[in-house]
Parts: sequence; structure tokens; C-alpha cells
Amino acid sequence: MADHTEARAVIHADPGTVADVIGDVEAYPQWTEQMRSSRILTRDQADWPAEVEFVVDAGIVRDTYVLDYTWDVEEDGTGVVSWTLLRSQSLTAMNGSYTLTAVPEGTEVTYRLAVDTRITMPALVRRKAEKSIVAAALDGLKRHCEN
Repeated sequence: MADHTEARAVIHADPGTVADVIGDVEAYPQWTEQMRSSRILTRDQADWPAEVEFVVDAGIVRDTYVLDYTWDVEEDGTGVVSWTLLRSQSLTAMNGSYTLTAVPEGTEVTYRLAVDTRITMPALVRRKAEKSIVAAALDGLKRHCEN
């Protein structure tokens, strides 16, 4: 991901707990404000979500899209969860990842996201939207894991 937004947060929970929360994609609407619904379409051999359909309403972006997940996660929860866009009504790309690293306080989560839309918009506006998505997702993930 050459042109992407990246942010980090330390979550006071072990990596296994954080990975399980990320893997519970059908619960995302409970802790992600702009997420209206999510549905697992397929699972991989380890029973992690593989293809997931999301419905979002983020003001300027209302969309239904499907992501293809790759779970390169160790048994303790450390590793990388990544995704790429399979189909969408308004997006042409959505590539991202969560990198989970054990730290003394719990788990450091690095979130990377690159989004492109069918709607032509200045790079500065797109980047601002990415930053907003990343910040909201990390905040929601942190709150959900720590409660």
C-alpha cells in the first residue's frame, strides 16, 4: 500500500482478544458508528471470515461492498489481518490491514487503509476521509476490546 493512511493505538487487551473482536465482523455495527450491517459470505479453512459484505452510511459515502480477508495470524493473535475489495457500488479500491503486535500494555494495533472511489475527488479530500475512517475504527476497536 504505497499511498495509504496509517495510525496506531495500544489496546489494553491481549492480541488473541483483539483478533477475535476483529474476526467478529457481524458485531461491527455495534461498535462502528457508520456501519449499518455486516454479513459473512464465506469462511476460510481456519473458520475466519473470508468474504464479508458490509453496508455503510458515512454521509458522503453510502455503499454496499464485499471485502476479501486474509488472516496471517498466529495462535496467540499476533500477526496481520488484511483485506482487499472484491466489489462495490461506489468504491474502486479498499485495501487495508490491522497488524497486531504484543506489547507490555496489551496489543499495539497498526491500521493501514487505502481507499479510492468512482467519484472523482481531490487526493486531500480522500485522505481526510481515510483518516476519519481509520480514527473511528481504532477508537471503536479499542473501546470494544477494553470493555
